[in-house]
Amino acid sequence: MSTTTTSTPPPPPVEPATAEKRSSPFGVVAERLRSGELGPWPVIIGLIIIWIVFQSLNDRFLTAQNLSNMAVQIAAAGTISVGVVLVLLLGEIDLSVGSVAGVGAAALAVLSVRHGVGEVPAVIIVLILGALIGTLQGFIFAKVGVPAFVVTLAGNLGWLGLQLYLLFPQGTINIPYDGFVAKLTHTNLSRIAGWVVGALIVVAYAAAAVVDGRRRARAGLPTPSMTATLVRIIGLAVVIGATVAVLNSWQGVPLALVIFVGLVVVMDLVLRRTRYGRQIFAVGGNVEAARRAGMNVAAIRISVFALASTFAAFGGILFASRSFAASQATGGGDTLLIAIAAAVIGGVSLFGGRGSAYGALLGSLVLGSIASGMFLLQLESSVRYMITAAVLLAAVILDSLSRRGRAAHGRA
Repeated sequence: MSTTTTSTPPPPPVEPATAEKRSSPFGVVAERLRSGELGPWPVIIGLIIIWIVFQSLNDRFLTAQNLSNMAVQIAAAGTISVGVVLVLLLGEIDLSVGSVAGVGAAALAVLSVRHGVGEVPAVIIVLILGALIGTLQGFIFAKVGVPAFVVTLAGNLGWLGLQLYLLFPQGTINIPYDGFVAKLTHTNLSRIAGWVVGALIVVAYAAAAVVDGRRRARAGLPTPSMTATLVRIIGLAVVIGATVAVLNSWQGVPLALVIFVGLVVVMDLVLRRTRYGRQIFAVGGNVEAARRAGMNVAAIRISVFALASTFAAFGGILFASRSFAASQATGGGDTLLIAIAAAVIGGVSLFGGRGSAYGALLGSLVLGSIASGMFLLQLESSVRYMITAAVLLAAVILDSLSRRGRAAHGRA
């Protein structure tokens, strides 16, 4: 009697070209593009293109003087945008940040000029006021159930009224030219101090990368190769070194830029390396899943709106510092739109749950570059607004396409 044996056919061999494509860096990049994981590269490439175009049209664009002025100009709105990033990560919107910045500047001027309060205590009081404003709006949204759009739209009008009330009857209150607040945006680090700060940033980043790699290895998680880590560290060192060298060739690194970048770095660490930051991403990604996981969704939402208004109030302080005054126009005009546009252009998703604090920095650089280039070319503001609108629309379309790609790959 004969026996018949059956065997499972071997799997088809992987084509060499396919295997090479998957393992090569270009294959990895292509896969990330198809899956919607674009990262900051579209913004960085767009920023480089903007610089090349404006430099070709006006050779003063990339001079140390112009770049230094641009760095100071983006600090105030960029600081506000950091808070907007947090709100967008929740999948919400805050339309009151411009008015809160105006209230912050007005309160600072009233306290320090009219009532003789020291500038440092006045700054602390203004920051507390901003936190209280955000807590109130966040409570109405998270606990009462009023949509954030409506709450902050009402806040935009209400805090504007408070700003006008505080500044009455003058409408404008000047602050001392040699005071603490004025020095925030009119001080440059010494050349040695600039290099020291730059070196500290690179060393801190390198240490964080090494520690993170070891933690991931101990947890059995995938870790980046040593080559990739070294490339990132060297790339950061080159960028920071070039920035410090260029700014030192004029008057040194502006203190306002150090403050802005410092806030971005701190918030990025909070978002990526703390439980609270991961909870913000979780709530923005899926509210119901976060609630079922035991997270206090209401507390997270309230705290985020409080932080956003605190950043807005500090942005108002920087506006007052830049102009040596708090006026009815502080925080008005296109401040709100620029702060939101910077976050969106910087890669923060309008759908929540995706983005980085560095989006505020990148987006502010893009918008600041456009504004500076338009000024050097002596073009009207109408052209700047239309170009900004086009860039913003392109960023939103890219975000939508990226989200569609993640959904197709099961990563939405």
